[in-house]
Amino acid sequence: MKRALILPILLLIAIVALLAWQPWSAPGETPDAADSPGAQVEPSVSVTEPAPAPLPDPPAYETGETTSGGTGKYYMGREIAQVMGHRGISWLERDNREEEEAPSKAIRGLDLAENAVLADIGAGSGYYTFRIAPLVPKGSVIAVDIQPEMIAHLEKRAKANGVNNVRTQLGTIEDTKLETNSIDAALMVDAYHEFSHPVEMLQSIVRALRPGGRVILLEYRAEDPDVPIKRLHKMSEEQVRKEMAAVGLEFVVNHGHLPWQHFLIFRKPG
Repeated sequence: MKRALILPILLLIAIVALLAWQPWSAPGETPDAADSPGAQVEPSVSVTEPAPAPLPDPPAYETGETTSGGTGKYYMGREIAQVMGHRGISWLERDNREEEEAPSKAIRGLDLAENAVLADIGAGSGYYTFRIAPLVPKGSVIAVDIQPEMIAHLEKRAKANGVNNVRTQLGTIEDTKLETNSIDAALMVDAYHEFSHPVEMLQSIVRALRPGGRVILLEYRAEDPDVPIKRLHKMSEEQVRKEMAAVGLEFVVNHGHLPWQHFLIFRKPG
């Protein structure tokens, strides 16, 4: 009797073992390669790009001794210079400016596409504005200034010369009033050192730049005692780089090919 039970028991054990080994699928499903013996199954991992670290707040403004031609307001150790008013137009348009500063060489170095949109920040009389306009026949130059007298002069000059790709923008001491992601480059020629609110102005410019857009600064070289310009109207490369980095701009190059000025280029990340 016991021998008669052995065969059914062995048969039952074999069936259970077979069920445990067979990779059965649900009705209508086909086992895929990952279910076969020996397949390696990689765990599903969700990869999230880390968010860029926020920039630290730029250093605060300070007040201190008011020196000749200065305002007594300091930023990152630099005293901000007094602004040249609209009465300085004749100096901006002086006949020997090409000899002293070689602006034609600077303009050739801007490397602009013909459809580029450039903002001339602190455009003043438009000395650079109207020399750049022919280089961007499919683009435009936006002349930005905080003085209504300068804006009126620029508009009158554009109309008189039939220049159709120059626009004006009246800004404030804290804001260029340019639209977000609207420009490819921002040019500041001997103007930045006079900004009473450099942090706010730079933040405004960064917002207006498209990703990868450039900030181009021409500033008289503070490192060169032979440059015949008042002390507060000159800047060192080191100082400019510190102030641009504070708003997230990346240094690209300093072209050393101008007689008196730094030709500094920075880039908006992206």
